[in-house]
Amino acid sequence: MNREKILHMNGGASCYSYAANSKTQEEAVLKIRPIMEEALTEMHIDLPMMEKMVVADLGCSSGPNTFAMLTEVMKIIGNQCQRKGVQPPEMQLFLNDLPENDFNTLFQSLRDFKKKVSVGKDTINVPYFIVGLPGSFYERLFPSQSVHFFHSSYSLHLISQVPEGLENKGNIYIGKTSPPLVAKLYQDQFKRDFSLFLELRFKELVPGGQMVLSFLGRKKNDIYDGELSTSWGLVSESLNSIVLEGLVEEEKLDSFNLPFYAPSMEEAKAVINAQGLFNIIRTQMFESNWDPHDDSDDDFIYDNVQSGANYAASIRSVMEPMIVSHFGVAIVDELFARFAMNVAKHLVKEKTKLPVLALCLKKKLKKQRCLLLSNM
Repeated sequence: MNREKILHMNGGASCYSYAANSKTQEEAVLKIRPIMEEALTEMHIDLPMMEKMVVADLGCSSGPNTFAMLTEVMKIIGNQCQRKGVQPPEMQLFLNDLPENDFNTLFQSLRDFKKKVSVGKDTINVPYFIVGLPGSFYERLFPSQSVHFFHSSYSLHLISQVPEGLENKGNIYIGKTSPPLVAKLYQDQFKRDFSLFLELRFKELVPGGQMVLSFLGRKKNDIYDGELSTSWGLVSESLNSIVLEGLVEEEKLDSFNLPFYAPSMEEAKAVINAQGLFNIIRTQMFESNWDPHDDSDDDFIYDNVQSGANYAASIRSVMEPMIVSHFGVAIVDELFARFAMNVAKHLVKEKTKLPVLALCLKKKLKKQRCLLLSNM
């Protein structure tokens, strides 16, 4: 699979589009707001005379959560400047995603965003300029020391490629029957990719610049005992049932694996510490219900069939381009109908939630890095 051509969310505004199924991601932005506020407040203290501020959202996609992030950042900066009685900096806001992202839908909704932040209680008195930036965040995107603040939400669990050399019969991710080598290859790919991401952003950030990153993870250290593995396992079951009926060739399924990896917090922190480029300012883990329309904090499922359908629509908005690219369009409706039923059956037994890892990182100064290297 060509990652940059197929690893994008469903565009448009249909019932299976990402824009219509990104409520969970939008809520994540609100959950990490205190972390963003802490980071931006510290930056404003460190850089009090800043006349221009460059902010980038990496993996912005095309849903309302993109503008939710921008709104929160501008509100935080605007409120700080108002309290201090100083002019807010001009803000250059970059929205980054792969070239196949639906930038058209994103910028069509920009008009509504501008109206919302220019009237009434939502008014934001910060001068801002919004630019789209196609490209992979596993490559350089900005000139050296030009960005003040990076944000990335629900993106870094997407690795740069499916690990090479996988033999993962009947699975599309790390499943219970996956050989240990499969788990190791996925783990090694994440380490390489996350290390590269950190190295690139270190070069692009100004001294004292910060990042707030949130992405899917797992609660336990056991790589086989991950909540994302459960979710993708139910997709595997659905695909296997289609194979058994002769609608898809078995070889086609065996050659399909997902470019995802959900690390534990310990794994993510180990990569950051080994790289030695950033101080870890704050970490947090929170959970999201599978059903994006279930806002409850309890362990009860009130309608497992409806929740199954809601989660299937959410996953379809993410997976459909990959499914169509590999298997063709003919199986899509049937696959996600079966997946919805499998999820509904699973939710009767257990209300599974997806852990989200959130980290605030600050670029180390050269002196700190030299001291670290001299002690190694």
